[in-house]
Order: sequence, then C-alpha cells, then structure tokens
Amino acid sequence: MRFLKRPLADQGAALPPALGHLEITVMEILWDRGESNVHDVVQKLDRPLAYTTVMTTLDRLFKKGLLARRKSERAFFYSPSLSRREWEHKRAGDFVAGFLAGPQPSSELLISCLVEAVGQQDEALLDELERKIRIKRKELCRRGKS
Repeated sequence: MRFLKRPLADQGAALPPALGHLEITVMEILWDRGESNVHDVVQKLDRPLAYTTVMTTLDRLFKKGLLARRKSERAFFYSPSLSRREWEHKRAGDFVAGFLAGPQPSSELLISCLVEAVGQQDEALLDELERKIRIKRKELCRRGKS
C-alpha cells in the first residue's frame, strides 16, 4: 500500500514521505522489534533479500526522517523516529487536511465517505466519531471560534 506517492522534494513538511512495500515491511519489523541493525532486519524478513537491498532501504527510511540511527563500531543501528500510532495518525491527518484544502465539494465528499465507511465498519466507531465532534465543538466554543 502506498501513501501519496510523490517525490521527496515536492513533499515539504506537510506530507509524510511515500513508502513502498519493502519500506513498510521494514518499518513494521522495527516497530515490533525495536532498534536493529541490517543483519537483524534481514533475518526477520519473510523472503530472502540481499543485505545491500535492506541496507539501502534502511538508509532511505533514515533520509526520509522515519528512522534514527547510531553507529556502533562498523554497523548502524536503526530505530523508528515515530511510533506506529504516531505514523498512522500523521498519515491520516495529512490525508484529511489535503482533502479539506481542496475545493468545497471535495470536503463534503470526504465527510460523506468517512461517515459511510465508519458506519459500515463499526457502529460503535460512529458513536465515537460523534462524541469526538461534540468535544471539538466545546473546545472551539471555549476558544471563541464558533
């Protein structure tokens, strides 16, 4: 699954970097395992890949700002810069913000599709969405924005 596939130079600070299948797989390994070196990641992959392929992937994720790294002797150890939850929250928030920044009909479509999808998946989640809307309205009223 790819998210907003755009060149890194076009993304600025607003959008999270696009991830390919292998990058997502590597991130999942690091979220589950914690700090790891290339060898550790290679061993956890569900298919055999060249050491250099995994090394390049980890370096790309580091350059995208998704991994921190430290050097120990001759090896780099990588760890996620964001938790899985923080990454998912950022992806979802940036997607919604991008949609809402478009023309008016797209924001109406987004809200309609969101409510429809949530209603089909989980009625309790629809109740949670309604509860969060009430909380946000109260918060905005307290700040004098509504």
